[in-house]
Amino acid sequence: MKKLISLLLVAFATTSVYAADDCAARAAEKKLAGAAKNSFMKKCEADTQAPQENAACAATAKEKKLAGAAKNSFMKKCAADAQAGAAAK
Repeated sequence: MKKLISLLLVAFATTSVYAADDCAARAAEKKLAGAAKNSFMKKCEADTQAPQENAACAATAKEKKLAGAAKNSFMKKCAADAQAGAAAK
């Protein structure tokens, strides 16, 4: 379990570097500057990181064989914990 979490964290960290480059390229393509660029970058990076966090949570839920309301509750808490962990960094 610890190896799986470690592997997912490493994958998440390396992917966010590429996501930032992709977001910057898209902002340049749209010729954004100033506050508009900052807002776009923040939203773009959040959107690119969310699926990876959900994938890690989904893998853990599947491993725990959760379904229905228990899975929904777990996924919601897992996503909130991931957001809090990302904010702490």
